Amino acid sequence: MLKLTNLRMWVLAAAATGMLAGCQKNGQMPALKDADQTITNKTIKTLAVSLTQGFEVGSTSPKTAYDVSPTGSSSGDNVTLSGASWNMYDALIGNLAADQKAGSWSARVRNTGKITMLFDVTTGISTVTIKSATYNGDSASTWGLFYSVDGGSSWAQSGSAITTTATLTVSTFTITQTGNVRLEIRKLTGGSNRINIDDITINDNAGGGTGGGGTVLTGKKFLFDASHLENAGSADWQIDADGTEQVAIYTGGTTTETKAQRIPTPSYTGITSSTSETYWKGALSAWAVELVKRGELVESLPVGTAITYGGGGAQDLSNYDVFVVCEPNRLFTAAEKTALMNFVANGGGLFMVADHTAATTAGTDANGYNPSDRDGDGYDSPRVWNDLMTNNGINNNNPFGFNINYVDINESPSTNVYTGSNANAQKVLNGAAGTASKMAFYDGSTATLYPANNSSVQGLFWRNSATNGGTANAMALLATYGSGRVVWIGDSSDADDGTGDTGDNLFNGWSGDAPSGYTSHSAFHLNASLWLAKAQ
Repeated sequence: MLKLTNLRMWVLAAAATGMLAGCQKNGQMPALKDADQTITNKTIKTLAVSLTQGFEVGSTSPKTAYDVSPTGSSSGDNVTLSGASWNMYDALIGNLAADQKAGSWSARVRNTGKITMLFDVTTGISTVTIKSATYNGDSASTWGLFYSVDGGSSWAQSGSAITTTATLTVSTFTITQTGNVRLEIRKLTGGSNRINIDDITINDNAGGGTGGGGTVLTGKKFLFDASHLENAGSADWQIDADGTEQVAIYTGGTTTETKAQRIPTPSYTGITSSTSETYWKGALSAWAVELVKRGELVESLPVGTAITYGGGGAQDLSNYDVFVVCEPNRLFTAAEKTALMNFVANGGGLFMVADHTAATTAGTDANGYNPSDRDGDGYDSPRVWNDLMTNNGINNNNPFGFNINYVDINESPSTNVYTGSNANAQKVLNGAAGTASKMAFYDGSTATLYPANNSSVQGLFWRNSATNGGTANAMALLATYGSGRVVWIGDSSDADDGTGDTGDNLFNGWSGDAPSGYTSHSAFHLNASLWLAKAQ
C-alpha cells in the first residue's frame, strides 16, 4: 500500500499520484471440478452449475409480506436476488425460527403462491435441484417445478409434484432443454399451510458457456476480515464501516478509525449494474460492490469476532466460500490458525493480501520507509502470514508452497506475467472480469516459491527483473491445498479504491491506473475471487 508514514513517503506519494492521474452454503452444492473445465487461450468453458439461489439477503428481507396491494401486483412482488430479478407471488423471504432453511434465510410460500425467474439462463438446463420443507407447525403441502422456453409465455411441468416433509429435502428434476430457459416454482395444494424453498441449483445443458470467462456461478458467499486491525493507522481495508473505534497506532496511543459491521448498509439487494462503489464506505468497497454485481454475497467479520471453522456459529467459516484478509495487523490465535488451515483443506478459498515490510519492524528499512506494522505490536502483514504458514500446528513447512520476503519494493508496473498453460492461472489472469496483464506495486513485498512443499504453487506476476516462471520475486501467486484454494498478492495498494475513512490517506490503485494503461488490478482481484469460490 502507498502510505504516508513520513515526509519521504509524502513526497513519493505525491509524485506517484500525480503521474498516475482503483450462496452456495458450505457443502450443499456440487463443487465445480477442474476436470470439467477447458482453457483455450483467453476463453474459459464452464460446464455444470450455471446458477444457484440460496435466498441469502443480508440483514433485512426485500420481501416481508406475502402479497402487495393490489393483490397479485407483479411489480410489487418483484425482488432482486444475487443481481437478478424474481417474482414472489404470495411468497416472502423469511428467517423465523419456524422457517426451514440451509443458511440464514429461505423462501416461504402459502396458498397457491409461486416463485418465478424473470430472466433466462442462456446455456440451457439439464437438471435442477431444490430443497423444500414444511414450515414448522404446518401440515404438508405439494409443489411443482415448471419451466418456460419462450420468456414465460407458456409453461410445462417438470416431473411430478413434491410433497413437503418436516426437514429440508433435496428434489432433483431433469429438464434437458437448450438455449434460453427460466423456472417457476408453484405451490399446488395445502391451502394456507406454508412451505419453505431453498438452495435452487441449475445445471446447464449447453456443453459450457463460452466467451468473457463463461458462466459465473452466483450466490457464493465472501467474508471480508475486519477483526485483525485492518483499519489501523493509515489503512481502511474494509468493505463498509458505519461505526468508529479507537485503534492503537505505531507511534503510540490510539486514533479514531471507522469500524465495520457484519452486514454492509444499505442492503446489497439495492445494488444494480450502475451502482457506484461509494454506495458503501470502505477502501475495499469497489471490490465488494463488483462481487455483488456479479451475483455474489458479501459480509464482514467484525472486530471482536474470532475466526472459527466447524463451530456452528453464524459467521463460522463453514458458512462461506471465500475468506478475504487484506493486510492483517495482528497475529492469528492458535485456534484461528487451525480454523484457517481446516477451512482451506476442506474446500474453502483464502485470499491473502500482504504489504511492504523490512528485515525488522523496529524502525525504518533501508529505503527509509516504515514497515507496515500499523499498531506497533511488532507484527505486520508479511509476518502475520508467515506465522500462519510456519506455526499453525498442522503443517508448519509452508504448506501453501511459498514464504513472504521481508522487503519493500516498487514496480510500476510489472508486465512479467505468467504465460504458461496452467489452467488455474489462466482462470485468474483471463477470467470473467477480463485480462490481468499488468500489476503495479507501491511499496509491497515479494514471495519465494517452494514447489517441493506444494507442487501446485504457481507464480502469476514477478518483478520485471525476475525470471518468468521462477521461484524468486513473485508479486502474486496461487496454490491449492487439500480441496481448497489460496491466492496471495504482496501489496494492498492494488485493492485500494481510494475512498473510505476520510481520516486515512487512500489511493485509487483499483482502477485509477487504468487511464494510463498501467494495471489491471480489478480484473485480477475479481477473477481470483471467483476462482477461489469455484465460481468460474
